[in-house]
Amino acid sequence: MTGTGGLQLFALNATAEYGARVAGRLEVPLSPHEERAFEDGEHKTRPLTDVGRRDVFVIQSLHADAVQSVNDRLCRLLFFVGALKDAGADRVTVVAPYLCYARKDQKTKPNDPVTTKYVAKLFEAVGADAVITLDVHNVAAFQNAFRCRTDHLEAWPLFVGHFAETARREDVAVVSPDIGGVKRADQVRRALAAATRREPGFAFMEKRRSGGVVSGDLLAGDVANRTAILVDDLISTGTTLRRAARACREAGAKRVFAAATHGLLQEGAVPVLGDPAFDGTVITDTVRSPRLVSDPAAAAAAKLTILDSTGLMADAISASHTGR
Repeated sequence: MTGTGGLQLFALNATAEYGARVAGRLEVPLSPHEERAFEDGEHKTRPLTDVGRRDVFVIQSLHADAVQSVNDRLCRLLFFVGALKDAGADRVTVVAPYLCYARKDQKTKPNDPVTTKYVAKLFEAVGADAVITLDVHNVAAFQNAFRCRTDHLEAWPLFVGHFAETARREDVAVVSPDIGGVKRADQVRRALAAATRREPGFAFMEKRRSGGVVSGDLLAGDVANRTAILVDDLISTGTTLRRAARACREAGAKRVFAAATHGLLQEGAVPVLGDPAFDGTVITDTVRSPRLVSDPAAAAAAKLTILDSTGLMADAISASHTGR
């Protein structure tokens, strides 16, 4: 990829491997930086090269791992953006493959926080000029929360590429595990139809959540004698997808696959995905799950496939830098 003169790219340590793959696609080296921790738990992060009048992009996926919490990663990123602006960077764009706190985007109970809005204000306070991210929970809420520029990427092309051959050979149905994800799932359905010239079926699950308890058993749509593809933005515990997978099986689905952009995979999620209701699960590499890193056999046991999202990020960075 060419035409990136003047672009400067950083990846903080927690996302260094992902950042290196993005840099390879852009044919731009990662710029050096320092992250230093102090004895009391405080830290500092600074660039080790001149950033004056440069168009700077900083990659950091904002999820927890075995070393850093979500808040640790967010704080390091915020301080680094501020340091870049203080050092004279012309423009600083945050590239967050996974954006934290995006699920709490509206008031659902009295005095609820709208955390997405507060995170947006933090980025704006340190001088971030733009934010690029992939498949947030609620696109409209994300775009309305930020006053700086936002670029929202979608992983559906990756899923369509993965499932297209299946959709050419078999009758498939694209399924949303809840009503809130209907638009996301329908985008995949329409794209599969365009790619295969065959019209997939469509279905969605009823889902209600109160006090952390999920209820609702209705599956609307026809999945009988089809391969069902469950589409969601993330997998946390996996129980929502398992509930939908079992409902599809009971409704006569021949096979069931899950496709979700962010594999947060909290404690117990990998065994859930190994449930016989699933024939396989597909996620992207935006989150480097500590459970899969520490136990690679778990991915095989859960029939897990991980798709590379760095091409999407590299294209977005190049387009932003060149004004496309």
